[in-house]
Amino acid sequence: MAAEKKLRVTQVKSQIGRKYDQEQTLRSMGLGRIGKTKDLPDNESVRGMIFKVKHLVEVEEL
Repeated sequence: MAAEKKLRVTQVKSQIGRKYDQEQTLRSMGLGRIGKTKDLPDNESVRGMIFKVKHLVEVEEL
């Protein structure tokens, strides 16, 4: 069985002053502070969340 692909998502900008749904998207990904990093599975729902806040995060594939 192949290893599941992962994405490393790092918050690089603040959510202060952003729309409420963007703040909640960051929270649902486990972020909330600049510099915080999470390894998330590479699937459609996570990619959709990343697309919504792409201006606030950096993404790298693992």
